Amino acid sequence: MGFKDAVRTVFNKYVVIEGRAPRSEYWWFVLFAVLASFVLGIVDAAIFGIDGMTPLSTLFSLAILIPSITVGVRRLHDRDMSGWWMLLMLLPLIAMLILLVIFVMKGTDGSNRFGPDPLGVGGDDNAVSSVPPVRRD
Repeated sequence: MGFKDAVRTVFNKYVVIEGRAPRSEYWWFVLFAVLASFVLGIVDAAIFGIDGMTPLSTLFSLAILIPSITVGVRRLHDRDMSGWWMLLMLLPLIAMLILLVIFVMKGTDGSNRFGPDPLGVGGDDNAVSSVPPVRRD
């Protein structure tokens, strides 16, 4: 999944917490959020001054708050973990580092209790597929 597809998928699933999100979808969206925040911060500083208001950055942060949470929940689902783990974000640095490690880890191969593998790896044991499985790095 590429940058554009990942960002589009996250915004298309704006409030969807069911299902799974592969690492590529999550990390491309994180890259988009960081780059957009950086650019909007520069624009805010140019318009309102360094010590001024940051309305563009603030509005963007509010706009991506819900999709950031939902893609994080779907990423946890890919690891076969409950979305309630996202509550760790409310705790200090150590808990956020735990989530970072979880988000970097490979998802479970094949289906799990949250749905089919988003990369098509594993799948149904009874199904016959002529397409070779996608390698997960």
